[in-house]
Amino acid sequence: MLPAIALSWTALARLNALALADILIMAVVIYQLLRLLRGTRAVQMLVAIGLLILLYKGARWARLEMVEWLLTTLLPYFAIALIVLFQPEIRRALSRFGRRTFWLPFSAPNPTEMHDDLVLAASHFSQNRIGALVVIERDVGLRTYIESGIPLDATLSYDLLQAIFHPASPLHDGAVIIQGGRVAAAACFLPLSLNPTISTQLGTRHRAAIGVTEESDAIAVLVSEQTGAIALASGGAIELNLTPEKLSERLAALFSRFRPQVALPASPGRPRAEASRK
Repeated sequence: MLPAIALSWTALARLNALALADILIMAVVIYQLLRLLRGTRAVQMLVAIGLLILLYKGARWARLEMVEWLLTTLLPYFAIALIVLFQPEIRRALSRFGRRTFWLPFSAPNPTEMHDDLVLAASHFSQNRIGALVVIERDVGLRTYIESGIPLDATLSYDLLQAIFHPASPLHDGAVIIQGGRVAAAACFLPLSLNPTISTQLGTRHRAAIGVTEESDAIAVLVSEQTGAIALASGGAIELNLTPEKLSERLAALFSRFRPQVALPASPGRPRAEASRK
């Protein structure tokens, strides 16, 4: 017991400002690496690599010469395999570092501008009865669904959403996923909710919006192609028949941001829908 205490005091005595800075840098690197891999298939790859390492250690301990020889021969090629397997994650990390959003949290996009563009687009889709489904990622990663669509990594804007969901666009089917204030991908496939209490009058787009919010903390905004009604899904529940103003208020409340009133375009001669009943 005493040697262990003496050893710990010796280690603490060796700590200085340089050692603390070294520990802090490593902690930040590991944290950012875990954030980068969260919600991706790379996690399963890391688990498989960890199992191979454990198998190698077990083969050495049990003196399984053939297994040890095989793993020893293959291990040098794992470095090249890792670069190939994690190419998308490495490219994404360098891209974020270049935009200075990888290390600096204060460079995050303004959520107010993002909500304004989304609300304006939803109002346009509602007036013209254009079906649309937009999912906003929050804490739980949506990389699995992002990889099912067409990658864009574009700045979110009203014009971009109009172009994506235009009926003649090849990307109008499926969902748009917003990640970090940017359009990560379009034409994404989402899981459909299997909740038996959902009304049979709700179609596939509504069930997809509910399904993705059941499996994550994301927010889904959708517009019905048949009725033009705006809806918002969160936490596995859906709010129907929202006006653009009500949608703006709900987004501000869900993201805990105060936002001023936004002037929204209205179709001439067409009254706006009544607010949904609470």
